[in-house]
Amino acid sequence: MTNPTPAPAVSNLAASNITKPNTPTTDTTAIVTGSPRKLHKRRRVEPIYYFFLVPTLILFTLAITVPGVMGIFFSFTDSIGIGEWSFNGLTNYIAMFSDPSILQSYLFTFGFSIATVIVVNVIAFMLAVGLTSRIRFKTGLRTIFVIPMVISGIIIAYVFNFLFSNSIPAAGAATGIPWLETSLLANPDLAWVAIVIVTAWQATPGTLLIYIAGLLSVPGDVYEAASIDGASKTQQLLRITVPLVAGYVVINVILGFKGFLNAYDIIVGLTNGGPGTATRSVAMTIIAGFNGGDYAYQMANATIFFIVAVLISLLQLSLTRGRNAL
Repeated sequence: MTNPTPAPAVSNLAASNITKPNTPTTDTTAIVTGSPRKLHKRRRVEPIYYFFLVPTLILFTLAITVPGVMGIFFSFTDSIGIGEWSFNGLTNYIAMFSDPSILQSYLFTFGFSIATVIVVNVIAFMLAVGLTSRIRFKTGLRTIFVIPMVISGIIIAYVFNFLFSNSIPAAGAATGIPWLETSLLANPDLAWVAIVIVTAWQATPGTLLIYIAGLLSVPGDVYEAASIDGASKTQQLLRITVPLVAGYVVINVILGFKGFLNAYDIIVGLTNGGPGTATRSVAMTIIAGFNGGDYAYQMANATIFFIVAVLISLLQLSLTRGRNAL
């Protein structure tokens, strides 16, 4: 006598699974064959996002976009800021490119920015390497080095103005060092050096913090492996640290350069653009023109300066795109 087999039950179960609608097999088939059935509903945006977005967008438009568009519009006129005006086309732009004072301000601004970027990044990187090493009191030292970042630029400028104009010349006279007896701020060929020193003193802490974050992101195992292979500290710095924080270097260079192009308060406090116009930046030239009745003319200058800033921003995006440093 033979026992009955459960084959028919298994067959029936398999058949029921095949014919059952809305199974994963059916959904997969719909995806592969491009069936019009929607597998997922469209994600709904929560109203709270619009609650935060819309007021910010309105304020940005009223405070930034509208004034900017109006400024570009008036750059094609002969307006002095008030009263009647008329269109004059590209007259302001043509005159601007042949104005020696504006060309001098651009030359000084770019030269000052390049020099300051180099000084700030070299000093900040060296300090970051020291403050991330195994030294005592590094937390306290980090706090001390960050202090200049929280002090107003105009206050820093007035303090250093006193030092360059009084304290340092007095020290030079007392020690018999002739080149210290004259203030740097009074020398049209060297006044920019004083501006670079003061600007770097204030800007180094922000750059330092970024470099510290970059150095702390480097895995310690890399240095341990290099030490086992016999690499010296200098070789580890040049062949491991520098390549791994290259993304942070690019970020600091581009952001620093953009920031130094807008230099104003420190220059006003130190030299006020002097001696003569030797240290007048583009921002100072634009604001001086507004106060002097050259509204439309300096709006053309501001428009060109805005285009330069946009090009630098695009360069930053192209250089940092695809980097995983941050």
